[in-house]
Amino acid sequence: MTIADRWLLPDGMDEVLPPQASRMEELRRALLDLYHRWGYDQVMPPPVEFLDSLLTGTGTDLDLQTFKLTDQMTGRMMGVSADVTPQVARMDAHSLRRQGPVRLCYCTNVLRAKADQHQGGRSPVQVGVELFGHAGLEADLEILRLALASLETAGATEIHLALGHIGIYRSLVQAAGLDADQERAMFAALALKSPGELAARVEESVRDPGLAAMFRALGDLHGGLEVLEAAREAFEEAPQPVGAALDQLRAMVDGVLAEYPGVEPYFDLAELRGYQYHTGMMFAAYVPHYGQALAKGGRYDDTGRAFGRARPATGFSMDLKLLATLAPAEPEPHGIWAPAEGEGLAEVLQALRQRGERVVQALPGQRTGPAEHRCDRRLEHIDGRWEPRLLETSQDRA
Repeated sequence: MTIADRWLLPDGMDEVLPPQASRMEELRRALLDLYHRWGYDQVMPPPVEFLDSLLTGTGTDLDLQTFKLTDQMTGRMMGVSADVTPQVARMDAHSLRRQGPVRLCYCTNVLRAKADQHQGGRSPVQVGVELFGHAGLEADLEILRLALASLETAGATEIHLALGHIGIYRSLVQAAGLDADQERAMFAALALKSPGELAARVEESVRDPGLAAMFRALGDLHGGLEVLEAAREAFEEAPQPVGAALDQLRAMVDGVLAEYPGVEPYFDLAELRGYQYHTGMMFAAYVPHYGQALAKGGRYDDTGRAFGRARPATGFSMDLKLLATLAPAEPEPHGIWAPAEGEGLAEVLQALRQRGERVVQALPGQRTGPAEHRCDRRLEHIDGRWEPRLLETSQDRA
């Protein structure tokens, strides 16, 4: 191994350097404080769990993203957490067992065996909230509003909100009586966004002409608010849960726009990402110049069933690393540059730091100055007192 090879990181793994690390910590604290004000209690899940609990009810997608290893103490298979949401669901169902609605939040590192266009890197810092114990629209709307408040806290503007509802597709599949193979083929055609492929699968699997027309329409129902009206016409004869899902989407977008009128809504009723996991409404929030969603969430009822306590659940998650890039990469200098020595200097530095000031003291023989250490003031001894003075010129910063 050459010296150059020693500092290489695995693909998808990254390190966070100053000043971005400071930005991330400031944002982490701001978000957790925001969730505290909304009544969410923080939890800290373990980085590793036994596979049979970590992957319960999550489908194959999370299984493929999970690093697996053998526990040397028990011989059982363990997994490194690739998504905090199932762990928090276990906490609600098994560890806490509280009555009524439970609001939990978290911010922790996760590790993924692979990355995709929806998940970003392989070592995100996942931050998010989960609301358990309430199946109503009010809970979903609270989660959606809190997701938007989180993005605003991070500095996001021009937010585009994509909304869908997994219940529409599930209801059509059930009404058509599709078997597992037919359902997978239909799912694949919708995921490809291919009208020709979708038409072929519908002709092959759906006998009822009315339902066949609904499946074909599903692939075209994406766009702005007009999509909901078009969907009502297309699904006029659909099972009752389809109409209820459309009512929910309309009520959610109305609730969001009443509080966040600048948000641009977008609907895709054939969006099936997380199909094995989600049970109701789904959303993703985007901003210009970012190719992936900054926040993703939705309803995932009954995840706690495997732990003996099925509960309604809704929530969202974000990658703190990605959110932190919304702020300028180079923040304005803010700190006091102090000399290496001086009469009474130690007491002055202690007092400044106790007041919350960032103070960088030069070391003997140091050649770098205030600019390299992001200081905007210099501590000077004037008339027998140490006073911080603003640095105004490049010469002052040297």
